[in-house]
Amino acid sequence: MSTQTPKVLSVAIAGCGTIGRTHAASVAEIADLQVTALVDEIAEAAEGLAQHIEDEGAARPATFGSLAEALAGADVDLVIIATPSGLHIEQALEVLDAGKHVVIEKPLDVNLDRADEILAAAKAAEARGLVASVISQHRFDPASIVVDEARRAGRFGRLTSAIASVSWYRSQGYYDSGAWRGTWAMDGGGAVMNQGVHTVDLLLWFLGRPVEISAKTALLAHTDVEVEDTAVATVTFESGALAVLHATTAAYPGLTVRLQVMGSKGSAVIDNDNLQFFHAAASEEETQSGPMGFPGASNQAEAELARFAEPATQTNLDPTLYPAGHIRQYRDVVDAIRNGRPAGVTIQDAVTALATVRALYVSATLGHPVLIADVTAGKYDDLQVATGKNRLEEVTA
Repeated sequence: MSTQTPKVLSVAIAGCGTIGRTHAASVAEIADLQVTALVDEIAEAAEGLAQHIEDEGAARPATFGSLAEALAGADVDLVIIATPSGLHIEQALEVLDAGKHVVIEKPLDVNLDRADEILAAAKAAEARGLVASVISQHRFDPASIVVDEARRAGRFGRLTSAIASVSWYRSQGYYDSGAWRGTWAMDGGGAVMNQGVHTVDLLLWFLGRPVEISAKTALLAHTDVEVEDTAVATVTFESGALAVLHATTAAYPGLTVRLQVMGSKGSAVIDNDNLQFFHAAASEEETQSGPMGFPGASNQAEAELARFAEPATQTNLDPTLYPAGHIRQYRDVVDAIRNGRPAGVTIQDAVTALATVRALYVSATLGHPVLIADVTAGKYDDLQVATGKNRLEEVTA
C-alpha cells in the first residue's frame, strides 16, 4: 500500500439499503471523501443509490454485485460495510486483507466466533497504516463528549450508577421488510443488538469495564420474529458501579433514548442525544445536596456545550437519515487516516460492546447472571440463545 494518502479518498459502500443511504449522505458532507463504488447483490438497490448520488450532483459511482468485484474493479481507499450484521466480520476481513481502510456499521457482527480473528487483523492492519473502525456515532455527539471529559477528569466524583433506556417503536412492517430482519442468524438480536447497541457502547464508555450481567428478554408486540422486542438487564462494572439497561421496539409511538450517569459529586442526563442535565461540583461546598437531590441543583449543561461549534452542513440532507453523528465520526476517521492514528472507535471497543450484548442474551436464555469474561473467552459460543417468554404467558399456557 502506498504511504501517500490521496487528497480525496475513494469510498466503496457495501450494502445499499436504508443504512447504506445514511452513509452515502454522510460521505457527501466530507470534502475528503467521494463514493466511487457501490456493492449490492440486488442490482436495483445499487443502481437506485447510484442514481440518487448522481441526482445530488456527485459523479455516478460504479456498481458491483460483490465486494470482491468492487475491490478488483474500482479505485477504492475506504470500504464502508452496511450489509446485514451477520456478514460484517467476514467482509471486514476481506477488506483489510485487500489493504483498504474499513468502517463497519454497527454491530460488529451477530456473535463473537470470529472476534479474535478480526482483532488480530485490525492490529496487523494498523501496523500497515490502515484504519479500522465501527460506527458508534453517538460517541461524537457534543453531549457525549462533555460527559466523557467530565468523568475522565473526575468531576463526577466516583461514578456509582447509570440508567440507560432505549424506548423506541418499530412496526411489524419493519421486521417483515427483509427476510433477515428479526433473525438470530443475520440480525443477531432485536431491540438490544440493533436499536440499543449504541447506548450499550456509551454506557461502557462512561462506566468502564463490565463484569457481570443479569437479563430478561421477551417478544411482546410483534409476531413471526425470532428475537426480542423488549429487554431489561442489570450490569455490574469493575469499578463497582451498577447500571440498569432497558431496550424496546414496542414503545408506541416511539419515545427517546435516555442515559443518566450518576456520581458522588455530580450527574448528567443525555436525552434524545441532547445534554438535558449536567452538574459537576467544583468545590466541597458545591457537593452538598440541594433541592431534588441534585448537588447544588444547578444545571450547567448550556455552559458546558457552549464551546462546541460544528461546521455547517448542506441544507438538502434528508433528516430521516439521521446523518449528523455519522458525519462527525467520518471526520474522525479521515483525521485518523491522515495522521496515522487509531480511529476514535476501535475494533476492540466494538468487541466489548458485542460481548456485553451477547452476555445479555446468554443470561436471558439461561435465566441467571453471566460473567462477561466467560462470554469473551468463548464459554457460551455453542449456546443457541433464545428470546425469553413473558412470565404471564408461561403461567397461563
